[in-house]
Amino acid sequence: MTDLNGKRVLVSGGAGFLGTYVCGLIGRSRAEVITPRRRDYDLTEQQIVRRLLDETRPEIVVHLAAEVGGIGANRANPGRYFYANAAMGINLIEESRRAGIEKFVQVGTVCAYPKYTPVPFREDDLWNGYPEETNAPYGIAKKSLLVMLQAYRDQYDFNGIYLLPVNLYGPGDNFDLETSHVIPALIRKFAAARDTGASSVDVWGTGSASREFLYVEDAARAIVLATERYDAPEPVNVGAGREIRIRDLVEMIAEITGFEGNVRWDATKPDGQPRRMLDTSRAREHFGFEAEIGLEEGLRRTVAWWTKHQSQ
Repeated sequence: MTDLNGKRVLVSGGAGFLGTYVCGLIGRSRAEVITPRRRDYDLTEQQIVRRLLDETRPEIVVHLAAEVGGIGANRANPGRYFYANAAMGINLIEESRRAGIEKFVQVGTVCAYPKYTPVPFREDDLWNGYPEETNAPYGIAKKSLLVMLQAYRDQYDFNGIYLLPVNLYGPGDNFDLETSHVIPALIRKFAAARDTGASSVDVWGTGSASREFLYVEDAARAIVLATERYDAPEPVNVGAGREIRIRDLVEMIAEITGFEGNVRWDATKPDGQPRRMLDTSRAREHFGFEAEIGLEEGLRRTVAWWTKHQSQ
């Protein structure tokens, strides 16, 4: 058990989508939250990471920072996504070890799983194949940090844990169509089509793939619970334990946004991994996490947020 009360907790990516929620929850635990900004600290540079830890003196590090996007962004930036995500994690883990950090929490990605993992994905299946090609560089970079943490635990007794969250969504998400994930992209497209009176919306793929989605507040709660209660080397899935076909997701978002036109599927664009759904029993058993916000309720909250903020 890790009592956060009075601790200095550094959250990389703390000003981002997920990080904002995580920092809010950690702050409620009466911890001192440190949120370094990218403009001040380039985490891909080891000397800068060393300076960051020297200046801030945290006792716990939660590493959320990532360079990431949807299928299009992954296809356009495979080299950058591999280097940036691997370098940030490697530098933070090594410098945290050198600085005597009490606990390191690494947030990985569901993209690390093999393309044809049996559903539901179990943590023991993580190494049974190559990830889906469009996001493999990102997924492998993140998965390498699991190996590093386990090796550091064996050699240096470094307490690092590794979490595997599924696709996240919610208020404050990235709605940039060039880099966003599927839910914010769809919400933005359908809301714009509704507002302009467009008769149709183009959507990538065939709609046959399935995905699991976790509301951002649930994800933040899981990360904080794991920070407090989990100290083992095995990776842990963080998700809702339910999947939905992309075609059904599109219909749900169209209805919630009030778009009444047609959907045109562009089958020349990739579907990505065929199916994604996690076995979430390890998170439930080891630190008591279960998702609370259902997909439809979470989508309604997210659409309401975008409707309010899209003109700002």
